[in-house]
Amino acid sequence: MVIAVLADIVGSRALRDRTDAQRVLDETIARADADMPLALQRLTPTVGDEQQGVYRTLGDALTSLLMIQLALPDGIAFRFGIGVGEIRSVASVHGELSDGPGWYAARAAIETVHAREQRAVPRARSWIVGAPGQDEVMESTIAASNAYLLARDELVGAMSERERRLTYGRLMGASQQDLAAREGISQPSVSKSLRSAGAAALIEGANAVRGVTS
Repeated sequence: MVIAVLADIVGSRALRDRTDAQRVLDETIARADADMPLALQRLTPTVGDEQQGVYRTLGDALTSLLMIQLALPDGIAFRFGIGVGEIRSVASVHGELSDGPGWYAARAAIETVHAREQRAVPRARSWIVGAPGQDEVMESTIAASNAYLLARDELVGAMSERERRLTYGRLMGASQQDLAAREGISQPSVSKSLRSAGAAALIEGANAVRGVTS
């Protein structure tokens, strides 16, 4: 069993330059993978505005997707459907295709994100669905992780682009002094931004979830 991820671009039809947006997405995904190589298959465009990726564990997936959320600039965002379940290769004259319950679960998850953001949780960007046959431990893990994702997406969605950059830097272990130099601001300004954005809670939560779900 692995973790299948479907990602689609939020508001893709409203983007002024879809080609440039895809370049930004590709570069951001590559950066996150280089900084912390967690994906078995990093997010790759398939058709339209959709991408697919595969991770070994739920913790790896949640960590990598958070990094991508934090690294993207204003105006470009993903929503993520995360499926827990088996995936398999299917032979085809066009090459191997990836199929299986994990992908069906990921599709159900991304549909849930769409529904939630259109109603009471407009900042929702991520959801997890387990394929049929999960044990009680995994079912509990998925339920707790979804509660965490609702709060996480709300925090990230309220951040400015600079706050996301600073939080990403701290997640990668950069000091506040280093971040201040990169941004051309003072260290107290970095500290204030991180504190007001709730970055410490976000980072601690990410580390805790990766430890529990790996």
